[in-house]
Amino acid sequence: MIELEGVPELIDPVMVAAFEGWNDAGDAASTAVAHLDREWKGEVFAALDAEDYYDFQVNRPTVFLDGGVRKITWPTTRLSVVRIGGDKPRDLVLVRGIEPSMRWRSFCNEILGFAHELGVEMVVVLGALLGDTPHTRPVPVSGVTSDPDLARTMDLEETKYEGPTGIVGILQEACTHAGVPAVSLWAAVPHYVSQPPNPKATLALLNRLEDLIGLRIPLGELPEDARAWQLGVDQLASEDSEVAEYVQTLEEARDTAELPEASGEAIAREFERYLRRRDPGPGQAPGGHATESGDGSYLRDPSSGRTRPPKPPRPETGPGKGSPPAGGSAGSGPPEDSSEDSSDDSSED
Repeated sequence: MIELEGVPELIDPVMVAAFEGWNDAGDAASTAVAHLDREWKGEVFAALDAEDYYDFQVNRPTVFLDGGVRKITWPTTRLSVVRIGGDKPRDLVLVRGIEPSMRWRSFCNEILGFAHELGVEMVVVLGALLGDTPHTRPVPVSGVTSDPDLARTMDLEETKYEGPTGIVGILQEACTHAGVPAVSLWAAVPHYVSQPPNPKATLALLNRLEDLIGLRIPLGELPEDARAWQLGVDQLASEDSEVAEYVQTLEEARDTAELPEASGEAIAREFERYLRRRDPGPGQAPGGHATESGDGSYLRDPSSGRTRPPKPPRPETGPGKGSPPAGGSAGSGPPEDSSEDSSDDSSED
């Protein structure tokens, strides 16, 4: 039995999780959860025992100085709560950590134990994969679930993927067997510029999450960071004729594939989303910035400065972080959740 002390009763809570590693190309998913934690001042209430789940030769602890005293930070997974007020309050349970090295079933059972004790109504797991998608187009974000009823009611794809999987796929299946509604959102990251950070993919995941759970998410500087990232990659790609030609090929393929999607219904959905994000809601100032209240502690990324994207390497495929499973193509869909094309009517997939 998991005993939670000091955690208040939550209102219609949704659990949002992301894990660094194979499921997190460009660090897009883990950065999205970190953004939620930072903007809404999440309060950490639990951390899983690192000894149980991590190989410290794979994910090494770090040493730092705190007032002249040497301390150690161990790799782990932390859970925090954010309280969201307004006319329709809803709370989030954020799970952020590193893909475990061992005991995945126990790991998922422990996460589900917290979900049960907190009354979580749905689990949303964020992921990112490498794909054949141009950086100049909207980031594809696919939403998949193992629950046929959830697929129908929330306009999601029912997963039919078969092949190697990561902790995102394992956690989603664990939720399904436990009777907890679960959804995975996957952003496709261009494989020719896969190095983190990728604020454009992070922004796309947050936009899709916003639509899924019906909450307006304060975006802060992410839109500006995403534009700066794209301009930087544009400049670097233009300096390499091979990469520029390859990007043009991807653009033509993407535009041809999405031409039938330019329907009146799709345009109307995009316009509604645009209006919704222009209209500031409770607790949010114009421009997407949340008004701050409360003094709760929350996790912060150690580095918040912008990083100019590295020069894109020549197009190539192969195994690696965020890469598709062996035998599949880079555009074949999430490595653990779907065999479908990662395009979607939301312009983020």
